[in-house]
Amino acid sequence: MTDINDGPHLLAPISKAELRAARRLHQRKGRLAAGEFLIEGAQAVREALLGPDEVRLLIVDDPDRHTDLLGYVDDVPVVGAGPDEIRQLADTVTSQGIFAIVRDVPVRLADIPWTARLVVICAQVRDPGNAGTVIRCADAFGADGVVLTKGSVERTNPKTVRASVGSIFHLPVISGLSIAEAVDWAHDQGMQVFAADAGGTALDELPDAKLARPTAWVMGNEAWGLPDDVIELVDEVVSIPMWGAAESLNLSTAAAVCLYASAVAQHHAIS
Repeated sequence: MTDINDGPHLLAPISKAELRAARRLHQRKGRLAAGEFLIEGAQAVREALLGPDEVRLLIVDDPDRHTDLLGYVDDVPVVGAGPDEIRQLADTVTSQGIFAIVRDVPVRLADIPWTARLVVICAQVRDPGNAGTVIRCADAFGADGVVLTKGSVERTNPKTVRASVGSIFHLPVISGLSIAEAVDWAHDQGMQVFAADAGGTALDELPDAKLARPTAWVMGNEAWGLPDDVIELVDEVVSIPMWGAAESLNLSTAAAVCLYASAVAQHHAIS
């Protein structure tokens, strides 16, 4: 690893105050107090720099490793970090050596377009990796937004951000609503609300015309699924048929299957 003060690109080293402030962002309390969050990895940093969120500071181990990303930088300060500082900041075993501190801009339901046709409602999804992967799937299949209801992990959790691979900067991700509020909003938008859960109508038995309608998918906690009071709120329970020996699919895989089915039907209906 090149020393940050060697080579053609010279960077001021990260200060002790900057390092302390960045480390606090690993904790929810610190993120709320600062109104900022920490992201790690080249792809996530690239999407943050290209997106509407304000990047306040970039931290890199070796500027020569990240010349392509630093080319996106206009007026964002960049500081260097040595191996010890990188270990303190990293949330991964093998860090890519690039981090950004991003201002946490509030995201509201009004940020989802009124023409929305596909939305995901995560009901008490507490695993940050699952939540981030669901956000990534929603982005991949053209969803208009994701709602993380009360009891779910926050969108700025470092593991959520990393698992989304930058997708949190591509579509609105709303936190803090109750499940009932999220479902009521979807109904007010003219969406049908499907719950992905066992024992419902098989996904492959739903007519394409039905799948093509504006839809909000409710995805539950992987450990215990959706409780009865949530099932009562939705229009239909939909299950994913399986023909192998696996007992179930994990949450993010189930979300990918359901979102793909809706996206295909909706695109065929438009074309």
